[in-house]
Amino acid sequence: MTRNQARLIHCTNLLVGGTGLVYGWMRYVAESDDPFSIVNHPWQPDLQHAHVLCAPLLVFAVGWVWSNHVLLHWRAGSRRGRRTGIAMAILFFPMVLSGYLLQTAVDESWRNAWIWLHGLTSAAWVLLACVHPFLPKRMMAGKPTE
Repeated sequence: MTRNQARLIHCTNLLVGGTGLVYGWMRYVAESDDPFSIVNHPWQPDLQHAHVLCAPLLVFAVGWVWSNHVLLHWRAGSRRGRRTGIAMAILFFPMVLSGYLLQTAVDESWRNAWIWLHGLTSAAWVLLACVHPFLPKRMMAGKPTE
């Protein structure tokens, strides 16, 4: 992975993950003072729009990194970061697909299913994205991660 690819992947993870976590908090945890309001926080619609607009950047970044990082390490049989990398590769597809499907779902039960799937896969993705870059450095320092 080039330095520019690493910067892009970390920035897009921060943008998409950050806006998603804050939006999720506003939507499901915060409570409005106005009983007639359909939003729980005044910034909630803006955060949702920012999240939806930044998400394609993350999809682009992952696509850019796929061939010369993910596939390269997979084919080389690299052991460093393999568990978290494979988990992220698996999580990526349901995270993205559920994000798109929840925007188009009309039926309430399907919408709830996509929300849950997107929330769970995204939370796991963010957690692994925070850990994955540091695993090789720990292993190089002689600290086992398995």
